Amino acid sequence: SLQMISAVSNSSLLQPGFSLLNFDGHVFFFGQKGWPKRSCPTGVFLLDIKQHELKMKPAFFSKDSCYLPPLRYPALCMFRSNAKSDEYQYIIHGGKTPNNDLSDKIYLMSLVSKNSKKMVFRCIEKDLGGDVPEARYGHTINVVHSQGKSMSVIFGGRSYTPLAQRTTEKWNSVVDCLPSVFLVDFEFGCCTSYILPELQDGLSFHVSIARDDTIYILGGHSLQNNTRCPNLYKLKVDLPLGSPAVTCTILPGGISVSSAIVTQISDTEFVLVGGYHSDNQKRLVCNTIVLEDSKIEIVERASPEWTPDIKHCRIWFGCDMGKGSVLLGIPGANKQLISDANYFYILRCKGAEEDKEEELTTQICSQTSSDDPGDSTPFEDSEEFCFSAEANTFDIDDTDTYNEDDEDDESETGYWITCSASCNIDINSWVPFYSTELNKPAMILCSSGAGHWVHAQCMDLSETMLLRLSEANVKYFCNKHVDLNKGLQTPQKVVHLKKQPMKPLRKKKTMKLATSTKKSFLRRLFE
Repeated sequence: SLQMISAVSNSSLLQPGFSLLNFDGHVFFFGQKGWPKRSCPTGVFLLDIKQHELKMKPAFFSKDSCYLPPLRYPALCMFRSNAKSDEYQYIIHGGKTPNNDLSDKIYLMSLVSKNSKKMVFRCIEKDLGGDVPEARYGHTINVVHSQGKSMSVIFGGRSYTPLAQRTTEKWNSVVDCLPSVFLVDFEFGCCTSYILPELQDGLSFHVSIARDDTIYILGGHSLQNNTRCPNLYKLKVDLPLGSPAVTCTILPGGISVSSAIVTQISDTEFVLVGGYHSDNQKRLVCNTIVLEDSKIEIVERASPEWTPDIKHCRIWFGCDMGKGSVLLGIPGANKQLISDANYFYILRCKGAEEDKEEELTTQICSQTSSDDPGDSTPFEDSEEFCFSAEANTFDIDDTDTYNEDDEDDESETGYWITCSASCNIDINSWVPFYSTELNKPAMILCSSGAGHWVHAQCMDLSETMLLRLSEANVKYFCNKHVDLNKGLQTPQKVVHLKKQPMKPLRKKKTMKLATSTKKSFLRRLFE
């Protein structure tokens, strides 16, 4: 099924090359185009989709986290210490920075705490040794499990031409990375590269699916040959006590496609969506991929009812949301006021055994939270993802870097004040009290004298009253000044004056009567 959703302000951050991470059914956006702004220096946002509307809420990082730059087209996958572990984290490798620099770093991102209003992540940069992969983008990373061990496998991608080979005309030209297979051991932090005879050409924007000790590589684009490979590769990784063994087999039944999206709908079933047959031809056909007993089967499946906008657009992009859902985006029409505005759809795929879990899947895909009923309360405009005064002038192409020195010191001013004798708001211990709060306490202006700000929580305001006062254009007085200003709240009594009504019609009638009597008397006199 295909469902259109409307995006809120600053949805222009969602550009081709973004990534989505699914933590316990909550989908997070990563990889904006442009450096993070002061309103959200982490650059990671919760995608809150309710009632066909998409909202972005900033996420938080723990104090021991490293800085994670926004990376587009990175390699990303879920990592578990073993195949049966419930705890997992995401591996992020490579990608493009907003300055179009390529990253060779590898990060581990995990969820450390969450509640209905705040989720905190930890991001750690992993130091690697050995045959470290060069900086690249458009590649893939997967995790294989063999004989109780786990390793990550990196393959493909593009990189810039080496400095010694660059020219003035083609300074930022890109080339295919060598078709080497890299094994990364996170336990010991070492990398090993393998050259396999079956892999002759470098590939980028391909699809990779891992199951146990096997990885299947499908499609992809080769810059050297300007082709989309129709081959289907099977990589098998054996992890004995000694050196790992990597073998490759070419299988029939591949698909010539690049930039396709894969979403998993069951333990053994996947769906292939989107992509391109060529630079100017989208692939509107969907496929089901089944992995069972070290075998792969790819069959065509019924495609959704694509809208005319999707059929006729030149490009489309998106990412897997998890649980059988895909977020798709297409460029907006040129007549739009915002030239970079995009339209977004959610594609939900159902598997053969999903009828029993349809209700649960719908709940996860719609991002409905069951932790706290108050979380569904509408947010104020100032508390939604908005850049305050910079909202109208925000430019995604702005390469302004984030500088901590630009942040205002709010330890003694602003939200972190002592508003009353009983004020207990502390910058180090404050937690959200209202559902409309994100990272700062709600405040309201007292109209006494020149006016001053007080915390809504210290004034014992209910959330309903806080929302009502923020919407209405009325004066408010804090607990200290409310008794002094009660007289101003009482409207003055207005005395209405009574006016005597005029009776012009009665005078006219009397005059007419007198004239008629006079004429009658004269007529009798002459007779």
